[in-house]
Amino acid sequence: MNQPTLSPPLSFTQPFQGNEKAMLTEPAIRFVTDLVSEFTPQRNQLLNARKVWQQHIDDGALPGFIPETLSIRQSEWRIRGIPQDLQDRRVEITGPVERKMVINALNADVNVFMADFEDSLAPSWEKVIEGQIALRDAVNGTISYTHESGKIYQLKPDPAVLVCRVRGLHLPERHVQWQGEAIPGSLFDFALYFFHNYQALLAKGSGPYFYLPKLQSWQEAAWWASVFSAAEDRFSLPRGTIKATVLIETLPAVFQMDEILYYLRDHIVGLNCGRWDYIFSYIKTLKNHRDRVLPDRQSVTMDQPFLDAYSRLLIKTCHRRGAFAMGGMAAFIPSKDPGRNATVLQRVRADKEREAANGHDGTWIAHPGLAETVNAVFSHALGERRNQLDVLREQDAPVTAEDLLAPCAGERTEQGMRANIRVAVQYIEAWIGGNGCVPIYGLMEDAATAEISRTSIWQWIHHQKSLSDGRPVTSTLFRQMLAEELHTIQQELGEQRFSGGRFAEAAHLMERITTQDELVDFLTLPGYALLA
Repeated sequence: MNQPTLSPPLSFTQPFQGNEKAMLTEPAIRFVTDLVSEFTPQRNQLLNARKVWQQHIDDGALPGFIPETLSIRQSEWRIRGIPQDLQDRRVEITGPVERKMVINALNADVNVFMADFEDSLAPSWEKVIEGQIALRDAVNGTISYTHESGKIYQLKPDPAVLVCRVRGLHLPERHVQWQGEAIPGSLFDFALYFFHNYQALLAKGSGPYFYLPKLQSWQEAAWWASVFSAAEDRFSLPRGTIKATVLIETLPAVFQMDEILYYLRDHIVGLNCGRWDYIFSYIKTLKNHRDRVLPDRQSVTMDQPFLDAYSRLLIKTCHRRGAFAMGGMAAFIPSKDPGRNATVLQRVRADKEREAANGHDGTWIAHPGLAETVNAVFSHALGERRNQLDVLREQDAPVTAEDLLAPCAGERTEQGMRANIRVAVQYIEAWIGGNGCVPIYGLMEDAATAEISRTSIWQWIHHQKSLSDGRPVTSTLFRQMLAEELHTIQQELGEQRFSGGRFAEAAHLMERITTQDELVDFLTLPGYALLA
């Protein structure tokens, strides 16, 4: 580890305080630098390849299974294997890497905590560095948090298994530059978490485990396999020490699940149905296809044929290869009103019963208050088993490209459009203010659900769709509703919260990315420039 490096140096735009000095030690910086130097050029090529592929779809083509990898799909092979502490993942909780939340999530009645540097974290420099500190302390068992009220939060003796979700390939870490460009946030997150924690994790019988978001192709999976292998080789670790679960949350990736498993086969343990981002990606990928415009977000549920096909194909593909098939997010938040809470729990229960019956090995929740309900569903389905790898779905009819691309029934309503606006504006306002995970109207919203809200309206405007009352959806109608819903938000939150917030900036960003001719890929990219 003390060998000299010839990699061009990184430059940091922020001063090093105590937290930075703890994380960004000379050996850690050297490791980050070498990964950035070796893997950034190819990452940039992969992002360019996304644009080329998307242009092909914009010009009228539809995604499909790729002929050149048919032999991978048809041949028999399996992933390397799944570590003992990941064999039972029936309930996973997700949340940002904020100290109090890390403790509460690890203490929840769940098997796994997915600590998130991506969709539920607004990645200010301070939060990214503090998040790494929090995870290091959690791994070492020393994490604690004292609330201003004096309440002390500490880890219980047997916390959940920790899995770190790094940022997607598209997201930069602008506070660290290499050759005049912001480095990939994914490499920064991976390198620091791995470097500071792999020894302690392995010593206690766990390991460096990751969630990989937003992959679109097997080439991107192969890139990650190279990153993992380089890290293992550098520290003389056996191949397959690093383990990853890949979120299938983009439309292109659903056609390459076998290939993603294959190229990551030494490191992968499963795929996850990232349903909200998947719906967002369906809209974004097929944005020029007038016959694939989605209805109100509230209508796009997992019993819709195109989403049911996605879930079933993921399970069949994973289990054939010995990999886990994880279910999607229950975004509901328990309510203090008993009647409403009963409704919330019933909806969650029905959703999770569908996943368990389909054969998923486990699922996601966003709030500890849902753990008891969801644990009961999966414990009933699993019985004495730790997972459902034995559910092979061999009797299923083949899932076709047409099944995965099927148009979705449902109305476009004024109520749905207004709800989209209110959710997106409030989420953007929270995000640019530094909070990436926000309870809004009984749901835990993160970037994915806000993305659905704003891209739906963009697509309705772009294709001159009409609401159920016959009114065409235009930029003018949207701007009128935006102004009215901003006033509604002001009334709901109160003048003090509204005037002390950044709602005008959020509304301006929402207006810009919803009405411009070209659809912005991710609201977090222009949002990053406004981040507190």
